[in-house]
Amino acid sequence: MKFQVNRDVLADAVAWSARTLPGRPALPVLSGILLEALDDSLSLSVFDYDVSARALIEADVAEPGKVLIPGRVLAEITKSLPAEPVQIVTSGSEAVLTCGGAEFGLLTMPVEDFPTLPAMPPKAGAVGGGIFASAVGQVAVAASRDDTLPMLTGIRVDIDGVNVSMASTDRYRIAARDFLWHPERQEQTAAVMVPARVMVEVGRSLRAGEVSIGFGDGIAGFECAGRVTTVRLLDDQFIDYRARLTESWSIRAAVKVAPFVEAIKRVALVAERNTAIRLSFTQGQVLVQAGGGDIGRGAEAVEADLEGDDIQIAFQPHYLLDGLAGVESEQARINMASPTRPVLITDDEDDPTFRYLVMSLRLA
Repeated sequence: MKFQVNRDVLADAVAWSARTLPGRPALPVLSGILLEALDDSLSLSVFDYDVSARALIEADVAEPGKVLIPGRVLAEITKSLPAEPVQIVTSGSEAVLTCGGAEFGLLTMPVEDFPTLPAMPPKAGAVGGGIFASAVGQVAVAASRDDTLPMLTGIRVDIDGVNVSMASTDRYRIAARDFLWHPERQEQTAAVMVPARVMVEVGRSLRAGEVSIGFGDGIAGFECAGRVTTVRLLDDQFIDYRARLTESWSIRAAVKVAPFVEAIKRVALVAERNTAIRLSFTQGQVLVQAGGGDIGRGAEAVEADLEGDDIQIAFQPHYLLDGLAGVESEQARINMASPTRPVLITDDEDDPTFRYLVMSLRLA
């Protein structure tokens, strides 16, 4: 095998592929990136039996072929190369990489032991990359990191024609986002659980353009700008989150997001670990308070429009900030019923597309 490729293009593709490399591979070959030189392009593939990633870039191919190279080493080398074209040639058990005056001889791994990647499943529809990335970012914060309950580590994706809903929960909060997309069939329906960590990586790496999404044979696939990611789906059991997001709320407050977030961050500086931020809503303002223990105390008032009775309610500060970070409008609506009931944070819309339900903490 012999090919030449642009240094920046190669480094970007290798870095993207390397994100999928397993931390503790079940087999040594799963720590490698498979390079396959085709007629006028180079394919880079990674697979750990659960998640696969494949990038296709332009290359000047002199001799087609395949080679399996340790992925993390290749990623470190390519990002540090000079701004010169990169040439890779296989020679015996080595892949010789040259760039300008730099040369590396990398020991290759047995290509025949590398598993076959799953194909991109049938396309269900497509959505703009910006919308997809935004929705995943808003929802993934509420997914659990505890693998003992796999259902809580996923993002639920519900498709009904042109409507898509995403949701996740860690039992202490629920985040949900609705958006429109372009289905392959108007009657298209689906309900799947996709690992949140994979969705986050896909969202982070998206480029301009549409994201094609497919489902089939227990996997989901995402394709954008020559890059394909597939992932094994989780069990599709999930809570009835919609019922919990449509309760009635007797108290509503509207507050500007930016000053509210800054006040919470400042006041939280004196909050001891695992202690609450207290919010006191009265006509015209919300008073943010924390502390009172060994460190000290802090308080700051922020303007707020209140409908209903005055209320004092408490939250874990990072849970509250995660919800406010998902609000894309200038103002957030905070819907409450009592100091001991969960609170619903939404966009400033009559029919909000983003909803975040978070449990309150009992005040001492």
